[in-house]
Amino acid sequence: MTNEVSPDSAANVDQPIPLGRGLSAKVLLLTIVFVLLAEIVIFVPAISTFRVRWLDERLSTAASVGLVLIQGDPASLSRDAQNEVLKSISAKAIAVRDGGVSRLLLAAEMPPQVDQHIDLDDTPILGSATDALYTLVFGGKDMLRIYGHVGDSDKEFELVFPDYQLRKAMLGYSAVIALVALLISLVTAALVYVAIDRIMIRPIRSMTRSMLAFSRTPDDPSAIIEHDGRGDEIGVAERELSSMQVNLQRMLGEQKHLADLGLAVSKINHDMRNILASAQLMSDRLLQVKDPSVQAFAPKLLRTLDRAVSYSENVLAYGRAQELPPARRKLRLRQLVDEVHGLLGPEPSAGVEFINSVDTTFEIDADPDQLFRVLTNLSRNAIQAMAAEAEVAVVKRLTISSERHGSVSRILITDTGPGLPQKARENLFAAFRGSARSGGTGLGLAIAHELVRAHGGALELVESIGGRTVFSLTIPDQPVRLERTRGVKRPA
Repeated sequence: MTNEVSPDSAANVDQPIPLGRGLSAKVLLLTIVFVLLAEIVIFVPAISTFRVRWLDERLSTAASVGLVLIQGDPASLSRDAQNEVLKSISAKAIAVRDGGVSRLLLAAEMPPQVDQHIDLDDTPILGSATDALYTLVFGGKDMLRIYGHVGDSDKEFELVFPDYQLRKAMLGYSAVIALVALLISLVTAALVYVAIDRIMIRPIRSMTRSMLAFSRTPDDPSAIIEHDGRGDEIGVAERELSSMQVNLQRMLGEQKHLADLGLAVSKINHDMRNILASAQLMSDRLLQVKDPSVQAFAPKLLRTLDRAVSYSENVLAYGRAQELPPARRKLRLRQLVDEVHGLLGPEPSAGVEFINSVDTTFEIDADPDQLFRVLTNLSRNAIQAMAAEAEVAVVKRLTISSERHGSVSRILITDTGPGLPQKARENLFAAFRGSARSGGTGLGLAIAHELVRAHGGALELVESIGGRTVFSLTIPDQPVRLERTRGVKRPA
């Protein structure tokens, strides 16, 4: 038995996936993007904090200059000296407010207008994020006035200056932040890549290769994946894949054996039938011999030959790939059971009593040929089990009865045989394993189970104890389809 695998799949078993299409590359790229997005979220409060601190440092410098001027005489400074002081802190004017009185300490060319007034005593770091982003993007041409207290001093200092220095500092800080963010994202992505590759990608790649290799050669034991005992989800997936491959390989092996068996039986069936036909002709001649010992032996020989023919037919029937769909119609079940009785015809010498308890009006919706095969297999098994008992006083009776529950028909096959052994009950409908007697194949129950399931029904063992074995066969009626009634006219 061979499995066909596409050339592309077979060729890709040993070929690595290109880096750009692999999961590792996708994880690497996504990690870089996500870290950068996280850094962008962090960047907004960071740049806002930088702006407030930069302004606070600039106001502190102006306050230091102002305190020196307050101790001395600001008027004693020449205009050039004042300009140099203001240039050193990139300011236009420095003023101080003390006791409600504002005093201009230093001033250069006063700007015609001030664009922003910033109170550093009441400027929350996170609340100034909008102003910080505005300065970073559109700043460089505005005039700022900042004011507030410095340290524990009760004096309020003011500073007027252009914002190009602030924007320049913010751009430099942003560049550093961007570089650090890029480095963090690359390092994080590399670490995540290595971790994910070792923890997930390699095991997944190994499972993928194992599945492709197994699909190409399912009968090769080396194609089964070996799990390393991990306890996480990947380990569970590896164990389940390994278990599935083992079970599938065993099942494929069993199917191959069955296919080989069917092929072998098909080849010898013609010769087997010729041999059995010749043996039956000779046994018929034996019946004409008047010797009492021959007369007693001939029926047993005929039953043995019939049993051999039955085994051959069962093996051939089971070897077919698929049963035909049941051609269902309404049947008189009692007449069908009579036909089964006529075919099996238990000899009086076997001591088996066949009782047909089906009501003459009972009808069942089933395929007549397939239901005949089911009842024949079940009845033959029961008769053979009871006929094998040598005790004369033991009651040997096979009873077939029926009952209806709504739209479901139920057939009961009851015998007084010795019951099924434990091994047969465990493998009841398994071919070659569910036989109740030595030398049996177990195909009768397997075929019957398959045919009943094709009808949408169920075959089950209800009871099996010494002296009583009951099989239940349930078949539901076919549902009425609307298509069948669309063309039917209602009576006037």
